[in-house]
Amino acid sequence: MKLTILGCHSATPKVGSITTSQVLEIKKHTFLIDCGEGTQVELRRRKIKFGRIKHIFISHLHGDHVFGLSGLVSTFNLLSRDADLHIYAPKGLKEVITLQMKLAKSWTNYNLVFHELSSHTSEMIYEDDQVEVHTIPLEHRVYTNGFLFKEKIGPRRLDINAVEANDIDVAYYRKLQQGYDVENNQGELIKNNTVTKSAKPPKSYAFCSDTVYNERVVPIIKNVNALYHESTFLDINKELAETTKHSTAKQAAEIAKQAEVGLLILGHYSTRYNGFEPFKEEAETIFNKVELALDGREFLIE
Repeated sequence: MKLTILGCHSATPKVGSITTSQVLEIKKHTFLIDCGEGTQVELRRRKIKFGRIKHIFISHLHGDHVFGLSGLVSTFNLLSRDADLHIYAPKGLKEVITLQMKLAKSWTNYNLVFHELSSHTSEMIYEDDQVEVHTIPLEHRVYTNGFLFKEKIGPRRLDINAVEANDIDVAYYRKLQQGYDVENNQGELIKNNTVTKSAKPPKSYAFCSDTVYNERVVPIIKNVNALYHESTFLDINKELAETTKHSTAKQAAEIAKQAEVGLLILGHYSTRYNGFEPFKEEAETIFNKVELALDGREFLIE
């Protein structure tokens, strides 16, 4: 599981300060999370192939999280895309994008599939045989969701030395991976746990976009391997965080501590501050596994 931060700043883009967008690579998927201005430029800068993006998750309709989407949709069309593009977003975004395409007479040649979100409780919005994606209801000035990405438990791992020592035919390998006992070439029943190992523990990543301090997310994100949580303000501006429905670095750390996450990644910094280390320092007074999101930074989630 690899997370690439394309942009991690709030409000307006500046030179060296890109607004929110991330790419999560998980089980052969390339998921785009939010799409602030300049996202497609950052995708090119990070050499992430456009054609691999088939699912886009938009947390809310504030510009610093969505103003790059119409341009990306248009570019996909110019590149002769033919694969379906699925967009999971609050109700209303479909109207915005389709109206813009209508007025510009630039309908896509590929299927643009909108999954409109309106629930205020957590729901599964995507599933295949390897991955699940759930919403994380957040509390902001407009309807907002975070997203929880979870690997499913994979097959058991073959202990190939033990398998060969027990003379098990290759035709039974898949049965072994599924947890079954099998017969070897001599007709002896071989117990599964003697020739296989447990599947690797599934990994998980939670993205908590713009939100006021909200303990209701804790049960949803409990024990995730990594949590990205907005930290727009430092503690000195705690009152401003409350009035604008944002969080401080300390509040993000408190959520991480209660949820017992493996790693906290801070981001969505206000441009009023000159540096980022104070965010990390404040968060570490509450929770000790803290990293800073920076434009272009990559995280391998273990």
